[in-house]
Amino acid sequence: MNNKVSPEGITIYCGSGAGNAPEYAAAARAVGRAVALAGLTLVSGGGHMGMMGQAARAAREAGGKTVAIIPQFMIDRGWNDPEADTTVATPDMHRRKELMAASARGVIAMPGGVGTFEELTEIITWRQLGLYGGNIVILNIKGYYDPLLLQMARAVECGFLPEGHDSLWTVTSDPDEAVRLASAPATVLNLKAKL
Repeated sequence: MNNKVSPEGITIYCGSGAGNAPEYAAAARAVGRAVALAGLTLVSGGGHMGMMGQAARAAREAGGKTVAIIPQFMIDRGWNDPEADTTVATPDMHRRKELMAASARGVIAMPGGVGTFEELTEIITWRQLGLYGGNIVILNIKGYYDPLLLQMARAVECGFLPEGHDSLWTVTSDPDEAVRLASAPATVLNLKAKL
């Protein structure tokens, strides 16, 4: 275990479950392969199950490296990926998310539960405030994120997000394109946070 990270990875946010359609796990595997074939490191929340485990295993099978950033209490419960090339144990969830962002030239949000939603909306907030400069890609498999995207549009409509804030993220349903977009040089945004 170590605490060294570098910003040359692609961080994935996704479920520790696999969902109830084969397309979800297939997308996770495709992202893992694409990250490895791009010569980048796959950074995850360090779990061995579900979408997270599928992506990490696929990255390693394609010759890539994986970094698992996971709180110690999850390691103690046996939830960690024992095959990860590097495991970074954190004292809590907050430090986990901070290191996952610091390790990433870009992030990809795949389908997941409330933890995934929280990670995605937090990194969007960080980008809005200028605290994170990488790309944010929402991998919208089978329209999974359509309701959230509608809610974001509703926030603009109701005056809680200024027009143009959808430029904080990119949406695709193609795993290879998600990796390409996440790893591209980040665009400079001139957005004023509505505080």
